[in-house]
Parts: sequence; C-alpha cells; structure tokens
Amino acid sequence: MSFVVKRFINFSLAFFPLICYNILNTLGTFLCEWAFSLPAFFIFGVMMTDTVSRVQQLLEPILGTYGLSLWETEFKKEGPTWRLRIFIDREPGGVTLDDCEAVSRDLSAILDVEDIILHAYSLEVSSPGLDRKLTRPEHFTRMKGSMVKIKTYQPIDGQKVFRGRLLGTVEDRATIELESGGTMEIPMTDMAKASLEVEF
Repeated sequence: MSFVVKRFINFSLAFFPLICYNILNTLGTFLCEWAFSLPAFFIFGVMMTDTVSRVQQLLEPILGTYGLSLWETEFKKEGPTWRLRIFIDREPGGVTLDDCEAVSRDLSAILDVEDIILHAYSLEVSSPGLDRKLTRPEHFTRMKGSMVKIKTYQPIDGQKVFRGRLLGTVEDRATIELESGGTMEIPMTDMAKASLEVEF
C-alpha cells in the first residue's frame, strides 16, 4: 500500500468520529426545527384534547353557580401565545360583562390550584356573540328557527355558501330553508364552517 493511501486512511480514521458527530448534530437540529414548525394541534393533539376536557369538567360547577352554560371551548396557539377561550351563554337573558369576569376569576383560581396547563397561556371568557359558531349537534338543535350561514368543504350543486333558516336536524344532517327558495339537507361532516346570521 502506498504512503499516500496510508496517510489518507489514517487521516480519515482520525476525523471519522468528528464527522459523525457533526452529521448527527445537524440532523438533530433539523428534526427539532421541523417538529416545532408543525401545527401545534398535530404535535400536542392528545394533550390539548385532555386539557380541554379537564377544563370543561372544572367549568361545570362554576357555570351552574351563575346559571350559565358552556357554548364552546378553544385552546390553541396563536403566534407565540397559547389562548384558552371560554364561550359562555345563558338562555334566556344572555351574558353580561359581570358574568364573564366572575367565571374568569373563579376558573383562574381553580386552574392555578389544579395546575393542568404547564406552560404560559392567556385566558379569555366571553359570550359567543350574535354571529356565534355552530360546531356541535346541540348547537343546531338549540338554534332551530334562526338564520344561518353554512360553508361547505366541497361544492354542492356548484355552490359552497348557503344562507337560510335552520329548520332542524336529523341525525348528522341540518335542514335549512334557503333564501333563494326550497330546502336543503347538509351533512355536518361536510360543513367547513357554520354560524348564525345576524337579523335586524
């Protein structure tokens, strides 16, 4: 074996561990950056679901004390901030600012004790509003007779946005009386978004 070849082999063996370290270090950095670039719900989906479920359990007695009901719970990351949004309702009468402040105060105190959210977050308590989202079957049942706006994932008869009066629900399908005339049944699984239309 020639002198040049021997020197090359010795050089390669000497620097092989360093080369391997640099490769693994670079790969590790890439994987971390890739993971944290994914949507938060993809990585922490199970944790978020458990957290929301636990928050709702803690909310039940609080809302019962004030004669309120839970409309929706959201827990998601917006930019650098995690936001826990609680939408509360009362029927009849609606929700007041005092209601929101009372629920926020009581829930904050319990969350501090239970410590179920291990990172920083912002708590917001509010009414779902006049143009509230309809995300669950019970929402559609409760809002029967109201004007709604429904957007679908895929076109239905060449159309993806439907407005009309909510006539009711059967299983997982909502029936609306269209503004343009006639009625339509839309499966809830086909809905990208559904909300109330404000009537004046």
